[in-house]
Amino acid sequence: MRARTPALQIFISGIALAGLACSASGDDPDSPEGAAGSAGLPSASGAPTGISGHNGAGGSATAGATGGRAMGGSKAGGPMAGGPMAGGASAGSNATAGRSSGGRGGRGAGFGGGTAMGGKGGGGKGGGGSSGMGGAAAAAGAGSGGALNCSGAPLSGGSQHCSSNTQGTVGSYSWTIWSSGSGGCITPYGVGAAFKATWNNSGDFLARMGLGLGSNKTYDKFGTFSADFAETKSGSAGGYSYIGIYGWSVSPLIEFYIVDDWFSNRPNPGGSKVGTLDVDDGTYDIYKHQQVNQPAITGGNQTFDQFFSVRQSARSCGHISISKHFDKWAALGLKLGNMEEARILVEAGGGNGSIDFKSATLTVQ
Repeated sequence: MRARTPALQIFISGIALAGLACSASGDDPDSPEGAAGSAGLPSASGAPTGISGHNGAGGSATAGATGGRAMGGSKAGGPMAGGPMAGGASAGSNATAGRSSGGRGGRGAGFGGGTAMGGKGGGGKGGGGSSGMGGAAAAAGAGSGGALNCSGAPLSGGSQHCSSNTQGTVGSYSWTIWSSGSGGCITPYGVGAAFKATWNNSGDFLARMGLGLGSNKTYDKFGTFSADFAETKSGSAGGYSYIGIYGWSVSPLIEFYIVDDWFSNRPNPGGSKVGTLDVDDGTYDIYKHQQVNQPAITGGNQTFDQFFSVRQSARSCGHISISKHFDKWAALGLKLGNMEEARILVEAGGGNGSIDFKSATLTVQ
């Protein structure tokens, strides 16, 4: 397995928050631009709850540059206007550290807009703009996809974005794609967090869509995280692939995965297996793996732990009780820090393939 990129809601409707600026260096983001906070984190009911939106600017350069974040207020329960921050990562070769034993190269990132801007291997995985914690207006796409239908028809529409590193927002969610090679494409549908992604010998390719969390609160302070997804996939994904939930925390610095599906071989994260979790009609093996002197979301190379829950039997549709994984990890001594991001993920280690999330939501309530 390899390192990932770099990267939902508290509820204070109707209160204007003062802006807060902070910055941290970014390992390999593209030239980002600051942006105002976006709509609130989605809840299971489709309405955001929370406080004011984040946003910020990230830096760029192969060696890393500084990125900033400012928190903006919202008034009378209404979300702040604004768009995603631009972020990303410089191109680079994928780190091979630990791959022969199932380990992963690290990724670097700058903080920006409450979203992880990560690196993967020698190059960074760009982070999308923040999902601000905002007002009382209904969050576009949050819980709007209806009941999960595993046999439903694929979605249509949306705007396709093709690049080796780009990001944006749709409704209350932010998305990003990154690759260490020629790039790929993502099409956010604008229905929940559903998207389609394609790649063609793109090196290490990652596409994700979900929530930026601001890196200032632990997961239990947000509420209960959960996700629902239904996807179809075709083609190949090289030597490894991960489909599920992905994110980062800081203080301590942790990169995490909940893996529900894959293309060919079941992922083996390496490191140590520390336990199992029975949840959502399946059993997950839990692993802890250490990355040594690898690019990290905080900028530069760091030594940090990776947490994995890998389902024993793959599935392409279902409910993911994200907070139950976090709780089990904590009970095993694998403690997350302040949450930077949580997103629905596909990662491919090469090949020529595609995945189509015909239904996807990630909520906090």
